[in-house]
Amino acid sequence: MNSSYAAVAVTAVALLTLGIGLFGLRFSRTTSDFYVASRSVSPLWNSSAIGGEYLSAASYLGIAGLVLTFGADMLWFPVGWTAGYLVLLAFVAAPLRRSGAYTLPDFTQIRVQSSVARAVASVLVVVIGWLYLMPQFQGAGLVLHTVTGAPTWAGSVLVAAIVVVNVVSGGMRSITFVQAFQYWLKLTALLVPLVFLLHAWTEDGRPTPSGAGATGAWLSPMSGDNTSLALYGTYSLIVATFLGTMGLPHVVVRFYTNPDGRAARRTTLIVLALLGAFYLLPTAYGVIGRVYAGDLAGTDSSDIVVLELPLRVIGGTLGDVLGALLTAGAFAAFLSTSSGLTMSVAGVLAQGSLGRRALGPVAAVRAGAVVGTAFPLGLALASDQIAVASSVGFAFAVAASTFCPLLVLGIWWRRLTAAGAVAGMLAGGLGAGGAVVATIVRGTDDGWLDLLLSRPAAWSVPLAFTAMVVVSLATQHRRPSNVARTMVRLHTPERLRLDRADR
Repeated sequence: MNSSYAAVAVTAVALLTLGIGLFGLRFSRTTSDFYVASRSVSPLWNSSAIGGEYLSAASYLGIAGLVLTFGADMLWFPVGWTAGYLVLLAFVAAPLRRSGAYTLPDFTQIRVQSSVARAVASVLVVVIGWLYLMPQFQGAGLVLHTVTGAPTWAGSVLVAAIVVVNVVSGGMRSITFVQAFQYWLKLTALLVPLVFLLHAWTEDGRPTPSGAGATGAWLSPMSGDNTSLALYGTYSLIVATFLGTMGLPHVVVRFYTNPDGRAARRTTLIVLALLGAFYLLPTAYGVIGRVYAGDLAGTDSSDIVVLELPLRVIGGTLGDVLGALLTAGAFAAFLSTSSGLTMSVAGVLAQGSLGRRALGPVAAVRAGAVVGTAFPLGLALASDQIAVASSVGFAFAVAASTFCPLLVLGIWWRRLTAAGAVAGMLAGGLGAGGAVVATIVRGTDDGWLDLLLSRPAAWSVPLAFTAMVVVSLATQHRRPSNVARTMVRLHTPERLRLDRADR
């Protein structure tokens, strides 16, 4: 790829992102603006912003690389990531908005009335955010190095700097504008080159992978032909992706920006349509990549098959231009997801250790953005490259094992206690988090132990639910005294509340 075209594309995305973010500063005046955009974001605008932050590098680049290497089995990733919003729609979206919280720790405090539970939730938000942020920074460095030859650290630092500027300038107002723009940029960046790629493939006689020098049959994502291993891995992946969505702090925080619970539900429905349309595209790149870039399958470069295809299939100036457009979309993916993650971490840090009283609420958010970005950036620069899709899968597993039980039981089960909430979050967090650490430290092998550690959701989620229920039942004497009022607040539609107030 022509590095000049790629550099221009990255520069354009960076400047547009900064410009839109600074434009949001004009509308950010209050604490509510910074935290939840004054809860005034319309469903269409909010769903575009959710699509922008949710469709990370794992979606934009990782899905194509997985399909290239492992084939149709890996479609469980986009299916699970999309279907997770169905679960969120059915159980969480509207009640969570009605809670009036700014962050997940806020919801925890409102529901179980415990500073300890709030502190545990705060730590988990930061851990999940950093676990998700680190691969975004690493991926940005890899992509910029691949397409322009710049040092690997340059892309990481560039993304971190832009994200901090946007969050500091206008908080949730700014990143809402940025993320909505970046969803449509990513969709366009994938769709336009795909049209040319499909045309070239048709003109080439529609070759199949076996006739294009591919490396052979689809590789198996599990060891050998062990059906039990394959089934466990698939079901654990389904559990993590279906239930992890509702526990991701940067996803949940966007539902606080809706005007009411009904708007939150409408937002979720539109998000399902936007994600469904998007995920058709990287899947197609993976299939076409199997024809023209089979040599990348199973290598460390499989994630960049999306960027490689225009050069290999079309070539010339048109190939360079299309490759630059794809690079722009990839960079937008890093920026949009990092923005949402930084905002969620900054909000929690601002309400906790940084001290709102000492700095003021808005200044605390700004300080939280700097601190919340510096640590994962340092980890990204100091550690070895981790596969984007794998590290995002880890974040989903931890989220599914901690905040999913808290939200489901907190919203639908009035007998939840503070002790139960803490026990469940610790059991799921230590279980899934410990498995993630063990996987990174041990590396991989082909046995059951590796699979149980690398895909822990199938056992860590039930463990968290069980601990939360058992400890809550054993501590009913410590159930919050205002639980009845809280449950009414969560489940009473806003229109009904207004009708009663008028009377």
